[in-house]
Amino acid sequence: MVDDLLSLRMLIVAAVPAQRELWQKGAAMASLPVEFVTAEDSAGAASVLKKIGTDICVIDGALPEQDRAAVAAAARKIEPAPLLFASVAPGVKRPGDVDAALARPKNAEEACKLVEICVRAKIPARVLIVDDSSTMRSIVRKILSASRFALDPHEVSEGAKALDELESGRFDLVFLDYNMPGLNGIETLKQIKRTTPGVSVVIMTSAVSDEVIRRARAAGALAFLKKPFYPADIDTVLERHFGLQAALS
Repeated sequence: MVDDLLSLRMLIVAAVPAQRELWQKGAAMASLPVEFVTAEDSAGAASVLKKIGTDICVIDGALPEQDRAAVAAAARKIEPAPLLFASVAPGVKRPGDVDAALARPKNAEEACKLVEICVRAKIPARVLIVDDSSTMRSIVRKILSASRFALDPHEVSEGAKALDELESGRFDLVFLDYNMPGLNGIETLKQIKRTTPGVSVVIMTSAVSDEVIRRARAAGALAFLKKPFYPADIDTVLERHFGLQAALS
């Protein structure tokens, strides 16, 4: 959680000095602590990664593809591996060798917002899985544990227990089954949003209808997952939760 965080190291790799300076200004303005280091090419980035490592690595999309791939490969070799982002121009597709893409900032204010999104995505998030099926809980926990994001999954079997957990502990995200005995998914979602409005809730259901979507959206659901779902589906939900999809627009 943010309260327990002392500092994260962030590496920006950009050939253009103005881009490196822009990100550095953004990091200095951020509300969260960031130790900022820069490199202008893949060789410089590899040296930083080998000597001191990093928690977050942002690669300027203007770098030649070969250099970007070399930075990504070097980052994947260190343990623990950093979250790897590409900073790209509007309309440019996310490279396949990074964890997520960000819009290339035009000013320090935009850079600051992107720095804070990167930091938030790196901070371990507490996740609560709510499903009356132990098999389903196990599947979701396994997928979350393998995620590129740092997640701390917990689980309960019903809505009432979920509300108790949310009241007594700090959670960031809830994966909530729609069909449960006792409090169903929508009723639980409504109560979660009343008591802990800052928590993101993802509805899991075997049948997605227009009515289910309408009711869940009205109650404040972040997203829907139709069973069976896969790691890529959960990654998309997590990117939305951390603000990475908005960071690319």
